[in-house]
Amino acid sequence: MYANSEVFAWREGTVSAYRFERESKSFVDLNKQPTLGSITAHNTITRDGSTLLVANYSMGDGGPDQSVVTYGLREDGTLTAPLASIAHAGTGPNAERQERSHAHSVTEMVTGGTVIIADLGIDMLVSYPIEHDGSLRPLAQTPLAADSGPRHLAMHPGNRFVFAINELDSTILSLALDSVSGKLDVVDAKPAVPAAARESNHCADIQISPDGKFLYGSNRGHDSIAIFSVNQQNGALEFLGWTPCGGATPRNLALTASGRHLFCANQNSDRISIFARNEQSGLLTDTQHSIRMWARRCACESSLMWCRVGRETWRAIDPGLE
Repeated sequence: MYANSEVFAWREGTVSAYRFERESKSFVDLNKQPTLGSITAHNTITRDGSTLLVANYSMGDGGPDQSVVTYGLREDGTLTAPLASIAHAGTGPNAERQERSHAHSVTEMVTGGTVIIADLGIDMLVSYPIEHDGSLRPLAQTPLAADSGPRHLAMHPGNRFVFAINELDSTILSLALDSVSGKLDVVDAKPAVPAAARESNHCADIQISPDGKFLYGSNRGHDSIAIFSVNQQNGALEFLGWTPCGGATPRNLALTASGRHLFCANQNSDRISIFARNEQSGLLTDTQHSIRMWARRCACESSLMWCRVGRETWRAIDPGLE
């Protein structure tokens, strides 16, 4: 497991490698590397298991100030020193939130080898092939609507479409993908919340069902999960409804490998809600099961969260889960 540390007082974050010991149900600390940028927001392992990529949201001046960093993964799970990095530049029209580049996530294409960075600060999706030495070669830039603030992406399993959730204007986009050129074209855009809730809402995460037919987006403020169906021919989105998130401030979503359940991490209620998912309709039902998190908070109001859940508990939730 690879975990980022973002500490607002630091000019540079860290990323740590851990090994999970099944017998003792504990983590072993392997090693740690600097992230060459501040407010480290997101990471992903490449599909071939060779590389870790990290996105730095970045705030203020000073420090290395890199937007995206690559690391090699050794056979024992440890991280190499940074292999390469790239810095984005620019601003957006929102003076408070887009005063500079804010790389928020890094997502690999289904075919592997190329990643797309969602940069909230410059309203841009930027694509990079990963070279053999870990360096990133610029491939394509896709400008989005001003003050939209792209945050996270979901890839259609057929690699034909990319779906973006925008934090600042609370919208969800469907984009057609040319996997050779890396070019992205917006084919549809839908609001993620009712019009009356847009001013107080900030979208967070987006996930797609294993069959590529349904999208799920989390709304912080509206405290809901937005559900859309996806037209498999043209990528058009159809709104299906909102489901209460089962807590406050739903920051991240995760689907089980079987696709039968969706987990929603509610940041401000320290609770992971568990929803059953209808594979035909895409709709969610709250199972009334949850995972409670216990938080130890320090004076700076950051938190360290943990929970104790055995393998048997996970299997009771979803027998097909590995």
